[in-house]
Amino acid sequence: MKIYKTKQGIIIEKENKFYLSKDDWDLFINDDHVFEKIEKFIQQLGLHENENKIIEEEIVAPVGNQEIWACGVTYLRSKEGRQEESKDTGGGDFYAKVYEAERPEVFFKSTSHRVVGHNGKVRIRKDSSWDVPEPELTLVVTSSGKIIGYTIGNDMSSRSIEGENPLYLPQAKTYDGCASLGPCIYLSEEPLDYHTKIYLEINRNHSTIFEGSVGINQMKRTLEELVSFVFRECSFPNGCLIMTGTGIVPGNDFTLQPGDEIKISIDAIGTLVNYVSQ
Repeated sequence: MKIYKTKQGIIIEKENKFYLSKDDWDLFINDDHVFEKIEKFIQQLGLHENENKIIEEEIVAPVGNQEIWACGVTYLRSKEGRQEESKDTGGGDFYAKVYEAERPEVFFKSTSHRVVGHNGKVRIRKDSSWDVPEPELTLVVTSSGKIIGYTIGNDMSSRSIEGENPLYLPQAKTYDGCASLGPCIYLSEEPLDYHTKIYLEINRNHSTIFEGSVGINQMKRTLEELVSFVFRECSFPNGCLIMTGTGIVPGNDFTLQPGDEIKISIDAIGTLVNYVSQ
């Protein structure tokens, strides 16, 4: 089952049938029993006929008053990439240590007004010379700390700024247009399949300039473990979304340019498409 946030309301997709709800997004999604609620709810709703047009033309990022947090160095490739970008400034040891530590790296990423949705324009900072997308499985978590769904996240990152000094992480990660979410939230009664894969494709001038993939089974930490650390000493009245880190890191010779097309796909969820601007 999938749900889309649109300008007209919440589109529910189940078994290739679509239903429209006018419910408040925050109340609708922040529910430990949202899957069961929707099962009952759609029995009272009529089928919606113009769902494809609404989804394509009026879709927005699936976030309301939820904060977006992120986790880093959860895959080995991410650890190696962070070490590479910071080796000249002596910061590489920080990433090696956090990869092995009990406590993961978690940080505040964004509120909704800095996030774009499917087909939206993500940004690279004008004061950065080395920028990459970070494709990430993103958890939808209720205020009680329960994972109720999954979406695709694009955690835009200024590698030149973070590589200069790890203390610059907030500037490398949080700015206008620094993230994208979507196109939907995938709801399931069971945890996401352990063999789920994430795919990244970057196109420039109608040619593919980078491709990569990784399985979420390559993640060092469990999803529940990451949630538990985000929720330590933090409350989320409307729930939150948690990006779980990236295992796909383009080489040191790659940087995004304005006009690039970024496609991130995750099995069972779909494909998130964004375009780069500055």
